Amino acid sequence: MALRLPPLALYIHIPWCIEKCPYCDFNSHAVKQGIPEQEYIAHLLADLDQDLSLVNGRSLSSIFIGGGTPSVFSAEGIGQILDGVKQRLPCDTDMEVTMEANPGTVEAERFAGYVAAGVTRFSIGVQSFQAAQLKALGRIHDNAEAVHAAQLAAALMKSQPLQSFNLDLMHGLPGQDIDGALADLQQAITLAPPHLSWYQLTIEPNTAFASRPPILPPDDTLWDIQQQGLELLAQHGYRQYEISAYAKPGQQCRHNLNYWRYGDYLGIGCGAHGKITLPSRNAILRTVKIKHPKGYMDISRGYMDSREQVAAEDRPFEFFMNRFRLLEPCPKADFTAYTGLPLSNISSAIAEAEQKQLLTVTDSHWQITDHGARYLNDLLTLFI
Repeated sequence: MALRLPPLALYIHIPWCIEKCPYCDFNSHAVKQGIPEQEYIAHLLADLDQDLSLVNGRSLSSIFIGGGTPSVFSAEGIGQILDGVKQRLPCDTDMEVTMEANPGTVEAERFAGYVAAGVTRFSIGVQSFQAAQLKALGRIHDNAEAVHAAQLAAALMKSQPLQSFNLDLMHGLPGQDIDGALADLQQAITLAPPHLSWYQLTIEPNTAFASRPPILPPDDTLWDIQQQGLELLAQHGYRQYEISAYAKPGQQCRHNLNYWRYGDYLGIGCGAHGKITLPSRNAILRTVKIKHPKGYMDISRGYMDSREQVAAEDRPFEFFMNRFRLLEPCPKADFTAYTGLPLSNISSAIAEAEQKQLLTVTDSHWQITDHGARYLNDLLTLFI
């Protein structure tokens, strides 16, 4: 069956942070001798130039600038990147441009400059509002700076073309009890972000926490935090649309929705991943760029670390691994359109999922159940 082109997004990775947080397994590097902002921008745009042949002038629906900490770059630098992208690719008139930012005072005061440069949405890495928790997480901001950053973003929504902002918040932190977790969540809600990312801290391999694990709350406490937090969010008008994402009506992150709906995205910058559909070759490509800044900016090399096709037998798992993160119904037509495979390839797995009450099935859609969301790994293994 012929592959159909999904929407196209762009991910831009900026790998530097002031300090490396002990829980972080992202490709980030602590600043040691200054940031080569202009050199890196030139490489980002050259990296994009090398990828243009993969998309043949397709229009961008969203851009996400992640890291690392992108807000260590100047507003002028972010403007150069976005201008360079727009010179190379068509962009939808209502394109969403998200930028991750940390709530330190210096960075927060740059927010207006980032908006003027073309950013339409901020994702602010608060993680907690409590001093003891921030210290345990290795964060370098305090409660007042986090509140100020959120208030500044809210003010920019009223006075400038900032469309939305997200607060990124963790729970299940070292030494945290139910009251502490819910107090954090209530503080975030009080700041009225249109979007909240609220998720449990997990200990990831190759992090400082993995080598020196902190004592985390017991499972019963984690369950109570999750259930009471869901009730609190619902009471204040936040609808859960993804495993860890909650939004006011119309404020879902379009860039992340594209990921979870198995859309396409170019990835530029250190270690950035991409996924591109090539209907003429009946192919889906996965790309990964060189991870370390020194290697990435070595002009004697290309930017691509690996590029491979997704095998037909791997497409069902890939599709559902993304799609079932979303709580919305999944159109059956999307599976055939974006994987190029007939529904008969997955009929037995779908029947088993329905029998185990992990999914409900209609003539046109699959709907993950609450049971399926709770046991998502069990659901996904049916498609391996």
